[in-house]
Amino acid sequence: MEYLKLPALAIQQGKTRKLFSLAVPGKQISKIASITRIKRQSSELTGYQRPEVSNHIKEIQRYIESTDPLIPNPVIIAFDKRVSFEPSGGDGSFGFLLIPISEDDEFEKPGFIVDGQQRTAALREACVENFMMPVSAFIAESDAEQREQFMLVNSTKPLPKTLLYELAPHTDSRLPSDLQQKKFPSKILQILNFEEGPLKGRIKTATNQVGKGQAEVMKGAIADNSILKLIDGSLRDGALNRFRDPNTGEGDVEQIVQTLNNFWTAVSEVFPNDWKLPPKKSRLLHGAGITALGSLMDEIDGRFQSLIGKEVRSLNEVTPSSFFKGELESVKPYCCWSKGTWVFGKDSLGEDITRRWDEVQNLSRDINILSDYLLRIYRKKPYSQDLLAI
Repeated sequence: MEYLKLPALAIQQGKTRKLFSLAVPGKQISKIASITRIKRQSSELTGYQRPEVSNHIKEIQRYIESTDPLIPNPVIIAFDKRVSFEPSGGDGSFGFLLIPISEDDEFEKPGFIVDGQQRTAALREACVENFMMPVSAFIAESDAEQREQFMLVNSTKPLPKTLLYELAPHTDSRLPSDLQQKKFPSKILQILNFEEGPLKGRIKTATNQVGKGQAEVMKGAIADNSILKLIDGSLRDGALNRFRDPNTGEGDVEQIVQTLNNFWTAVSEVFPNDWKLPPKKSRLLHGAGITALGSLMDEIDGRFQSLIGKEVRSLNEVTPSSFFKGELESVKPYCCWSKGTWVFGKDSLGEDITRRWDEVQNLSRDINILSDYLLRIYRKKPYSQDLLAI
């Protein structure tokens, strides 16, 4: 029998158990440990791992193949009793872990991956000569013990998205795709939330939440994800798109922030009573309202740009708050943010499609119907003011 002999640190935990800390060449992990996926044989449950997630693996692989990767989280491996620890003098804490290996396809690997299957798969596929991976290992008494450790490791509460979004703009390295896409919008959100403007202190983030005794409307009442979606959508195909660099996905921060501040200043002036209410008492600053108003912002900005296109002004001019305000006034009589019933139109049978103000939920169906309604009302209205007077 061949053995892989790796330096290891033995850490005593409890009376009889030891945890081993070591570094393993990344591509060797799949040779010493396998993944057992949850399944049933007759009525007996075997295994414990979830299926590999290919997109996540590709993300990790790209990161490993980048210029200067760092993966500090260890892969956790449960070994069977064929693995042994050989102390090298002293107090027995330092030594070597002896792990049996074989090229035989029938060989049963001595280890099972408790945590880190996707990192292991990414390391296996990565185009790198070598990447040393930290490993935490223990010698298990049974399959049941391996399964227990798997549940303990994976039952911990994940980091809240709001914290990840707030941290993203303050990192320099390439992030996983979902966070990378939120990086620039989150930077804009933090300027809106922590610098002077109508939304200052109004957006709920990890560092700005309603505390005991605080008025909800005054601190962290608006969901950060609603504002992020608005910013991201407008950057892609809306009012903020003309300030965006298509090569980087970022853009002119000053003009983007000014456009958003101008719009939300107008909203606060056109709907002053609803502006003072938290989302549970008014749908203005609710997820559905934020998204619908974002669509209206893009439409109003488009009208402004079509008008100034006839003048000698720059097409990158920021839409002023006064123009947003005048245009919002034209839809105000049709809004039921905190009382009354929305009448969105008629269905195929000629019946009114209605929602009480508090029945509008942050669901795709309600968001779409509210957004379409406001846009339809707005498009029917003539220009509310002479642009040249702005």
